[in-house]
Amino acid sequence: MKQQRLSDRIAEKLEAMIAEGSLKPGERLPAERELASRLEVSRPSLREAIQKLNSKGLLNTRHGGGTYVCDSLEPSFVSPLIALLREMPESRYDVLEIRHALEGTAAYYAALRSTGEDKAKIRRCFEEMIAGHGNPDPMAEARADAAFHLSIVEASHNVVLLHVMRGLFTLLQNSISHNLDKLYTLPRVFEPLSRQHERLMNTVIEGDAEKARQAAQEHLVFVEESLQQIDREEVHKQRALRGMSG
Repeated sequence: MKQQRLSDRIAEKLEAMIAEGSLKPGERLPAERELASRLEVSRPSLREAIQKLNSKGLLNTRHGGGTYVCDSLEPSFVSPLIALLREMPESRYDVLEIRHALEGTAAYYAALRSTGEDKAKIRRCFEEMIAGHGNPDPMAEARADAAFHLSIVEASHNVVLLHVMRGLFTLLQNSISHNLDKLYTLPRVFEPLSRQHERLMNTVIEGDAEKARQAAQEHLVFVEESLQQIDREEVHKQRALRGMSG
C-alpha cells in the first residue's frame, strides 16, 4: 500500500479544521511558524499542504499578506435560495421555521458535548454581543448575534449542522436585513432578547440539555413574532403614507 505523503495528511487536517469550524470563511491562518508548531510538522510540509488547498479553492494565499480561508465556502443551497427569497419575501419565515427546529437540537447537543474552550467562546461571544449594543451600524449587532448562536452550534460538534446553520444565517442576513436593523434598535425587543440570550448561554454552560433546547426554541419564537410585528408596522406605515399622499 502506498504510504500517504505528510503534506497530504496535513492538508486533510486543515480541511477538517475548516469543516468543523475551527477555521472560518475569511479567517486568516496563523503565521506559518506558529501553525507548523501547533500541528507539529515541518514548515516545508505545511507549505506544500497549503499549496494543495489553494489549488482546491479552500485557501487563498495573498502575496505578502498571509493565507486565508476562502470567503465563498458557503453551502451550495444558499445562492439559489437568496434569489428565491428576493422573489418571494414571505418565504423568509420558512428560514426562521427551519432555524427554530435546528437550533433547539444544536443547543441540546452543545449542552451535552461542549468543552471548556467551547463554553469560554460562547461566553465571550455573548459579552461582545451585549457590549456592541448601540453600534451605529445595527447590522453589526445582527452579525454579533449570529456569531453568538454559531458558537453554540459549533459546541454541538456536529459538522453538518454547523454548515447548514451558517447557510441559514447568510440567508437571514440577505433576506431580512431591513427588519434585523430594527430588531436590535427597538428597546422593547432588545431587552427581552438579551435576557433570552443569557438564559440560553447559561443552560448550555450548565449542561442542562433539555432546558437549553427549550431556551433556544422560546427565543426563536420571540424573534419570529417580533419580526412579524415589525413587518405589520411597516405595512401600516406605508399605507398611512400612501393615504397622506393621496
